[in-house]
Amino acid sequence: MCKGLAALPATCLKSAKDMKHRLGFLLQKSDSCDYSSSQGKKEKVSSSQRVSQEEVRKWADSLENLIHHDRGLAAFRAFLKSEYSEENIEFWVSCEDYKKTKSPAKLSPKARKIYDEFISVQATKEVNLDSCTREKTSHNMLEPTLSCFDEAQRKIFTLMEKDSYRRFLKSPYYLDLVSPPGAGCGPENCKRSHAHTLDCNSNIISQCA
Repeated sequence: MCKGLAALPATCLKSAKDMKHRLGFLLQKSDSCDYSSSQGKKEKVSSSQRVSQEEVRKWADSLENLIHHDRGLAAFRAFLKSEYSEENIEFWVSCEDYKKTKSPAKLSPKARKIYDEFISVQATKEVNLDSCTREKTSHNMLEPTLSCFDEAQRKIFTLMEKDSYRRFLKSPYYLDLVSPPGAGCGPENCKRSHAHTLDCNSNIISQCA
């Protein structure tokens, strides 16, 4: 012990130790409150993002129901990303956003950006369009209007509807939402779960082959 501390009365040293313990306790309590507060915020966020089973089942009725729901769109986008084809939904979303443009002065630059990103020959995220639709859309770029991407958007929507949307409904990205863990194992749930497992195993086997 240093000479300065040795010279202090024992009562002073005891008071200093008590104060140190109290400060430590208060800091731990503060950390605990901060943690519980952050946990509470996370629980509120997760609960606000929950979707009813009835809503999730509607997604199986049509692709339109799915992608016009924020959570459904997010799930479908994640699925397409896993298949390396997210450019289709990104193009569709960009077209929807473009049609909401209110300023005529912004039409041309926004249209050019979408065209360069998804439709042009050197597009970084080129979507699969037939030559006729691609040519017509290119012609629309001369005088862009709110409807200049309508035909191309419809073609991509149809492509997703007939192809990736059907696979999405059989994937864990949808099945895990429509039949979440702990939902019980009635005949229908068990049957769906069994089919889900078979599909997953088939995908794994095909990828390993």
